[in-house]
Amino acid sequence: MDHSRLGRELGLFDTSPLVGPGLPLWLPDGGVVRGELERFALELSQRTGCARVSTPVLGKRELFERSGHWQKFAADMFTPVRVGDEEYVLRPANCPHHTQVYAARPHSYRDLPVRYAELGSMFRSELSGVLVGLRRVRQINLDDAHSFCRPDQVVDEVRLALSAVREAYAVLKIPISRFRLSVRGAGGSYLGDDELWSRAEGQLREALGDCEHDVAPGEAAFYGPKIDVQVADAAGREETLSTVQVDHVQPERFGLEYVGPDGRRHRPVMVHRGLLSSIERLVAVLLELDGGWLPTWLSPVQLRILPVSGARHGAHARDLARRFTGLRVEVDDEGPLPRRVRDARERRIPHVAVVGDAEVADGSLAVDGRAVDVAEFHRDLLAAVARRG
Repeated sequence: MDHSRLGRELGLFDTSPLVGPGLPLWLPDGGVVRGELERFALELSQRTGCARVSTPVLGKRELFERSGHWQKFAADMFTPVRVGDEEYVLRPANCPHHTQVYAARPHSYRDLPVRYAELGSMFRSELSGVLVGLRRVRQINLDDAHSFCRPDQVVDEVRLALSAVREAYAVLKIPISRFRLSVRGAGGSYLGDDELWSRAEGQLREALGDCEHDVAPGEAAFYGPKIDVQVADAAGREETLSTVQVDHVQPERFGLEYVGPDGRRHRPVMVHRGLLSSIERLVAVLLELDGGWLPTWLSPVQLRILPVSGARHGAHARDLARRFTGLRVEVDDEGPLPRRVRDARERRIPHVAVVGDAEVADGSLAVDGRAVDVAEFHRDLLAAVARRG
């Protein structure tokens, strides 16, 4: 089922003609899903040694001229805004800002690798005709990380990034179709000399090791080759979610340095990692993967309690809901019970509990058609959510 329709039916996101196409509005339930994914991304980035940073969505045009993005992406960037004698633009990528975070402090070879992570917004001036739900939008919120490392650390940094990608996909139950090594193609739109490109491609090949992968000429980023993690959507169409890129070019263009053991200045290498892809594209994939059924830890409502009779059992149901601390619980006591059960299923609520005379009498719950002890079910559900099971 198409994620755009699902997302609207489930009350996750919508659009407004006053806000504009390609700029989705995350509704309260969608805000829950997005918040949980952001928390997951933060935990993964911190476990892999990243420090969380925050940088502006605006930057001077000069920043993107230096990075090479202006040369490559000017047609896809929003028109600059003039402030006095300077021009500012909405960023098409987070990496130029992160080079300046690195440059803000001196670094020694002993400090490296230095890793920064940010769930940052990026902007693309897409034409209305190519905008598609959450898959193609004008504001992208990307869980982005950059490692600044010594040349001898690059392979290990790429392997660390790939390990984090595999862990994330295992938790999210997203099957990986294949790994793709994207390298330069013909033409002169790439920055950097042949030696740097050859070195970067060799480092990615070494990091992949025996991992089966395809080679895709012409699919590299303009500043370096990359590993694309390919997944298939519900219709069997393949797309890229996560990427890991090796970049010798931007450290050179921004004059980034560290002091080596010889006391001299050396150039770091920049490893880019998009762990979860953009939040928008990831939610689109998750919605279509299982027809809108999200795992319990991601679900906006994790348990809905349905009293058989609102008048007789409603107060008891609301008292039970208060006991399920640490979980997202609703009570629905309006209308016929079969209709409420059907509505809970249509809303893709993972656990539905019914409370009637028998449950009030023995203090139990009928969850998904079976009688359970309230305290035990609460404990088990909390544990499953905590481990993202």
